[in-house]
Amino acid sequence: MSSLTNRLRDFLLTPQSSIWLTILRMGLGLQVLCYGLSLRKDWLELLERENQGVIRRDLTEAILSARSPFIPRVGWIADIGAYLGLSEATVLWAVWTVLMLAALLVVIGLFCRISSVVVWLLYLCTAKSAELFSYGVDNFTIIGLFYLAIGPLPDSAALDAQWRGIPPGNSTLQGLHRRVLQLHICVIYFFGGISKCAGRGWWNGISLWRALTRAPFDIVPPEILIRASFILTLAGILVCVMEATYAIFIWPRKTRFIWFAGVLGMHVGIGLMMGMYLFASVMIVLNLAAFGPGFAFNRSAVSKIGRPNAAGTATLPAKHLSA
Repeated sequence: MSSLTNRLRDFLLTPQSSIWLTILRMGLGLQVLCYGLSLRKDWLELLERENQGVIRRDLTEAILSARSPFIPRVGWIADIGAYLGLSEATVLWAVWTVLMLAALLVVIGLFCRISSVVVWLLYLCTAKSAELFSYGVDNFTIIGLFYLAIGPLPDSAALDAQWRGIPPGNSTLQGLHRRVLQLHICVIYFFGGISKCAGRGWWNGISLWRALTRAPFDIVPPEILIRASFILTLAGILVCVMEATYAIFIWPRKTRFIWFAGVLGMHVGIGLMMGMYLFASVMIVLNLAAFGPGFAFNRSAVSKIGRPNAAGTATLPAKHLSA
């Protein structure tokens, strides 16, 4: 039993450097900046309560209230602004401005903790208030921002560490947070792959055909897809296998690179062939942070790692820190 406990502790508390957190911080900061800039022209139309669109914010927030009254939403901020005598448009543009400023601070690593929390909360509010227009990219961005907000900030490359002199989180804490992110990514791909395997559309290419020919994702001309129909079948099978077995083959050293590169290639293909650039970019950022630079976990590496001391940190030479 003690051996199992030690192995579990070694797995969860493997000391690592903060490079993974740098990738997560900068990648998600740029992700939110692109999100805000892409919606700048439609920001009021998307979030105003009395907009002229078919789906208004009061409808989406009423649906949120039916699910749970505690889900954050833009309406809370707008109500505070109205109490202070501010117009709804002024409040919405203030939300956009603060979101962009906080995302910029996240990218450069200045006031990391507070800026990451602000970005996460404001992004959560806007995504939930416009939930009927959102898709998977918002859910995965919220997940990534949550891990960033609770992560051992600042990382060593942030201005907080370089300029303000705030020490980064210790290597054991870095390893714990990254390990939890890795496990979460594995769970996501496992259930995503299993759900695809349950339907025959992914095994005969029909699901890919429907995805690639449905507006507004029909970037590739249909005639090209018809000529390459056999590739759709093969690609659908590969997606099912790659996602369902990701949680198994991403860990062994011999298969790690194949699955890692395959999943990244899959998301690059989604971005280029369907125009889902933000979805592709957030999945690439999460994968790079979780399993990217210097990812290593094996028995020999663990044997070199010191047990956590009374302060909760592990003694390990710098050359053995996993990036």
